[in-house]
Amino acid sequence: MAVHLSRSRARVARVAGLLLAVLALFAALLPARASRATTTAQADEPRLARTQAPLLSVHGVIDPPTARYLERELRRAEAEGAPLVVVEVDTPGGLDASMRQMVQALLGARVPVVVYVSPAGARAASAGMFVTIAAGVAAMAPGTEIGAAHPVAIGGGASESTMETKVVNDASAFARAIAETRRRNAAWPERAVRDSVSITAEEAQREGVVDLVATDLPDLLQKIDGRSVATADGARTLHTAGIRTSERPMLATERALQIISDPNVAYLLFLFGLLGLFAELYHPGTFVPGTLGGIALVLALVAFGNLSISWAGVLLILIAVGLFVGELHTGVGALAVGALVALVVGSLLLYSPPGPASPTGPAMQVSPWLVAVMSSLVAGFFLVVVRATLRARRLAIRTGVAALVGQEGVATSELAPHGTVRVDSEVWSAESDGGPIHAGERVKVTAAAGVTLRVMSLGETSWKRLPSTSS
Repeated sequence: MAVHLSRSRARVARVAGLLLAVLALFAALLPARASRATTTAQADEPRLARTQAPLLSVHGVIDPPTARYLERELRRAEAEGAPLVVVEVDTPGGLDASMRQMVQALLGARVPVVVYVSPAGARAASAGMFVTIAAGVAAMAPGTEIGAAHPVAIGGGASESTMETKVVNDASAFARAIAETRRRNAAWPERAVRDSVSITAEEAQREGVVDLVATDLPDLLQKIDGRSVATADGARTLHTAGIRTSERPMLATERALQIISDPNVAYLLFLFGLLGLFAELYHPGTFVPGTLGGIALVLALVAFGNLSISWAGVLLILIAVGLFVGELHTGVGALAVGALVALVVGSLLLYSPPGPASPTGPAMQVSPWLVAVMSSLVAGFFLVVVRATLRARRLAIRTGVAALVGQEGVATSELAPHGTVRVDSEVWSAESDGGPIHAGERVKVTAAAGVTLRVMSLGETSWKRLPSTSS
């Protein structure tokens, strides 16, 4: 028992050390890589000419990487003396904190910023509406829409109505303040928050929500030529005739962070990380499951930092894993049922209800189909794979001389008490475990010492022809 506990502690220590090493490596390299990427990009590109305008792209859910991307490029454009910045938008919404961060960056920009909802079929919904009306120039392409900014209800029970009223009032006041700051129609953005209404590009221009409708980027630059735009440094007149745009995409690290910040991807990384560590713990030596699991778990924690996480959901998933482990060692059955229930409930509660200006669809929760599939896979992993591994480790050794104990054979010479026997199609040196044994008698192996077998007579004579021997 002491040896078993010592080995278990050694395995736990190896896995813990491996995880700490991965954490340290990730913490050391990620900021350095991001910094080198930014520095290289800025050093390799010449100072932006005054006839070029940075073109940014905000597509998909608004999240922390998107907000940092906008802030970084606005600071860069200001330092380079860019005449303006164009931001193409197509978003269903996003996180409230990231949206407010982007709005503050747009309102505080010292360079004119044009937000252009494009291409045709794009939308500036929910958080996207706040970002659009916060721009110095708000434009839309034909066939686009804006609005649907009603906050998602938070919580439940008797206090739901009061809480929702507070959130709606806060969001509508914020939308009205932005529109008044940019001297646009403040009544409609408030309606978009309270009533979740949406309008087309042409309707938005008529309502005074946006400044103009442009068919494409060249048409946009032509229409805003000579327009006066308010910035943090005062009004500036745009001179966009003949101006060129320069695409400024996200850095590779920002795109990677945006990918892993998807709620479903972060959920998968978290589960795979836990499975990898437990696979290393119960079958140590290869280090592959532990290494991959440690990396996946670190990436999941990074993604959780960019999402609205419910730590109750995380705790339920960890409890589920613990119950599965308990089921492996007890075989009660009830623990497996409890583990499966905890896993499903924890997965569904993994993300907190979204706040104001968040997408109203399933973007901020784990897909129920994914929960069903992963719950089945995790249960199968613990109840089939890990259980089979434990059963194999508990089996008696069935190789070498020790495996011959209990088998029957035949004496090939006189054992008085030493001689030879044939067991398992091989001839072995043997010693009688009693009286003399005659050649041809059936014997049974009772013990093994080195390469010599101890045998006892079964009192039978084998009719098989014994191999001839010569002196």
